[in-house]
Amino acid sequence: MKRRLAVAGVSLAVVLGCGTLPAVATGSVPAAATTTAAAPDVDVNKVKAHLNELSAIAGRNGGNRRSTGQGYRDSVAYVKGKLQAAGYTVTEQPCTSGCTSGAGPNLIAEWPKGDANNVIMFGAHLDSVSAGPGMNDNGSGSAALLENALTLAQQNPTMRNRVRFAWWTDEEQGLNGSDFYVRSLPSTERTKIKAYYNFDMVASTNGGYFINHITSSAAAPMKAYWDSLGLQPEENTEGAGRSDDYSFEQYGIPTSGYAMGASARKTSAQAAKWGGTAGSAYDPCYHRSCDTLTNINTTGLDRASDGVAYTLWQRAVDTGTGGSCDTAGVVGNGGFESGTSPWTGNTGTIGAHSGLPAHSGTRFAWLGGNGATSTESISQTVTVPAGCTQASLSYWLYIDTDESGSTAYDRFTVKAGGSTLATLSNANAGSGYVQRSVGLSAYAGQTVTLTFTASEDYSLQTSFLLDDVSLQSG
Repeated sequence: MKRRLAVAGVSLAVVLGCGTLPAVATGSVPAAATTTAAAPDVDVNKVKAHLNELSAIAGRNGGNRRSTGQGYRDSVAYVKGKLQAAGYTVTEQPCTSGCTSGAGPNLIAEWPKGDANNVIMFGAHLDSVSAGPGMNDNGSGSAALLENALTLAQQNPTMRNRVRFAWWTDEEQGLNGSDFYVRSLPSTERTKIKAYYNFDMVASTNGGYFINHITSSAAAPMKAYWDSLGLQPEENTEGAGRSDDYSFEQYGIPTSGYAMGASARKTSAQAAKWGGTAGSAYDPCYHRSCDTLTNINTTGLDRASDGVAYTLWQRAVDTGTGGSCDTAGVVGNGGFESGTSPWTGNTGTIGAHSGLPAHSGTRFAWLGGNGATSTESISQTVTVPAGCTQASLSYWLYIDTDESGSTAYDRFTVKAGGSTLATLSNANAGSGYVQRSVGLSAYAGQTVTLTFTASEDYSLQTSFLLDDVSLQSG
């Protein structure tokens, strides 16, 4: 993870229930493709074997694997050799602009099965800082992804979507490798990437369990897995804008990922929940020479590796459950961070409005607030997946009003097609955002237009601030 601190954009949130939690795979693995409903248990000892190799590479190259050194290039060669032997289509992408002079290439590996128009991407930076070998930062994420890639090839399940892995160069110098990759993609290729998952520092010795954009659609399977272990994960606020997922967020691609923390200090509440030492850094060897093989939390590494597998299976593998539960893109631009499309109607209400806050990110839809007779609406058409159950539309709404009393003068309605699902008013005003939801289970498998409308009477404003629209399971 790099040091620069920036505010990350918030991707749309789309979450639905998708099958069962993972079970440990047992027995021999058939050579032919098979349909399997459960994600495999990724062997953490094999993940650690990759770490051993990366450590040895650093030891032969001045004690580090910085992007401009031979240690990085040897790391690329090691990962590439494993992937090619497993049957991946592997590409070295030289970073020809924006990277540090002399930086090695990005490594991109694609499993050549599944729908190429629906790509689920997993990435980790492969470079270290100059100060040390970078076993946690970010050998841990790199090794976890490598073993997941090899496990996918070994299991060889029937694929629903395409899976692409990436190991990034020059992250420590400014997210340069991943930025170059996304920037270089034609827009048609970017739109094929339905979600990007990032793994940066997933074995911190005093770490916690953090998820990027924990309420987003991309995060849903990641959170479901860690919830199944009783880990009570939290939002990765320390890592916002500091790792390669940010490069994808800049282009409106939904993102998530696991992390266990860097130089920020563990709180007392976190120590009570997860163990470890309150008041101490999540990784006491962050960007230091002591980030060696002794600086690895094996339990955390195991949980992250298995969570990657669970997420991969949920998003890309044909689980044999009788219907697709892949929710990527169901609600487009639900956080309003990527312009106005695909919203229609009074899209001028969408923006980074001064004087009033977004629920998350910087942009939201400000409906109403005119203090005069007016009606403003925004809509988009979605298809509710048929393979999921108990679907509900969730949204965050902040109602600010100059009206008083309990009479409903100004109203906010939520519609699906021609049916009104919810009506709120100035009488529901409060001091901040409240998450609300309406049922959409009746529309499973159907395409329907969702409409949010604010109607004001002749005087006294009521503002309805709408943000983070999502589709969730009940």
